[in-house]
Amino acid sequence: MRNVGELPESADVVVVGGGVIGLAVARELARGGAEVLLVERGEAGAESSWAAAGMLAPQVEADAADEFFRLAAASRDAYPDFARELEEESGVSVELDQTGTLYLAFDEADEAECARRFRWQTRAGLPVERLTAHEVRALEPRVSARVRSALRFPLDGQVENRLLVAALVKACARRGVRVVTRTEVGAIKVEAGRATGVETARGTTRASSVVVACGAWSSRLRLDVSSAHGGGGDDKTQTRPRIEPVRGQMLCFAPAASSPQSPFVRHVVYSPRGYLVPRRDGRLLAGTTTEHAGFDKSLTDAGRARVLTHAREIAPDVDALVLSDAWAGLRPRGTDAWPVLGALSDVPNLFYATGHYRNGILLAPLTGALVAAMILQRGATSPLLEAFTPERFRRASSCAV
Repeated sequence: MRNVGELPESADVVVVGGGVIGLAVARELARGGAEVLLVERGEAGAESSWAAAGMLAPQVEADAADEFFRLAAASRDAYPDFARELEEESGVSVELDQTGTLYLAFDEADEAECARRFRWQTRAGLPVERLTAHEVRALEPRVSARVRSALRFPLDGQVENRLLVAALVKACARRGVRVVTRTEVGAIKVEAGRATGVETARGTTRASSVVVACGAWSSRLRLDVSSAHGGGGDDKTQTRPRIEPVRGQMLCFAPAASSPQSPFVRHVVYSPRGYLVPRRDGRLLAGTTTEHAGFDKSLTDAGRARVLTHAREIAPDVDALVLSDAWAGLRPRGTDAWPVLGALSDVPNLFYATGHYRNGILLAPLTGALVAAMILQRGATSPLLEAFTPERFRRASSCAV
């Protein structure tokens, strides 16, 4: 998508960032009748949303039934309706796959971790199945003969994240969202304690509310705060969320020439060290690394070797596949690895929808709905959002003094 004309002089809401989160928020705002401008520094959905694997797996990754797990599970459960509505609006299927997810154990430590997860999830009334090695290989014959046991999570699954972005872009266009790409927002204008718009190299747009949804770049935005005497300056009073990029490298294997549409595995398959994600077109994704490398998206030999080692542990037959592609993305991680959702107390019409780290695809439906509701209903909030407010960083800063 190229630039859509010039920046308008004003909008009801400006969403800064055109990844899956910004698009989901913009779509929900437009559904509610708001005039929405979305400004993206590059191309819509071309950063971490494009680089993701599309997994919807809160049960696989959760350590406890905490606030984050409840948010993630609720968003996963919203996906069937979300996917159906998006297809109706855009004509694009996001390939929602609810086959389930496997979590494999290869040694005693892995088995102990599986046992711990099985205990707390069954006590919480969550659907989870314990499988023997024989049962695992009956479900997925290509899983390594070294597997000792596994958990199966029947509700966890995946979507094709690149199709999800395409569907959201079309849905936003249908609902009248104005999307301006290749335009970086440098500052959010703040006057008398309220956000009044955004400033870019191509001009300024006034707005009644602003949403920060630019992922790993969120902390690069300045707050241009005008004083009571008309001067300008950077905000010094609010402890703002800090978001950092975390690089993740991925490998993609082409399907075997003899059976291009036959999936290598049917489930998303995890180990404690890596994962494999099958696509409907026969591709197989393998991931991933966790690297603090700043904004460097370079692929490295070490990263590739690490991902391949973990993929081989899960299924040695990956060596018979052809490595067809590789890429890296920058996940947006907040200080505590939880998303940042809600408004600043000092600037109550400046909203954050960022810091989703490894769960932006998973959390898109609920983030879009809840953040849009806060804006459209003038401060209405949900108990699901209480733990994710930007104010938690201020509280933490106060306690540290």
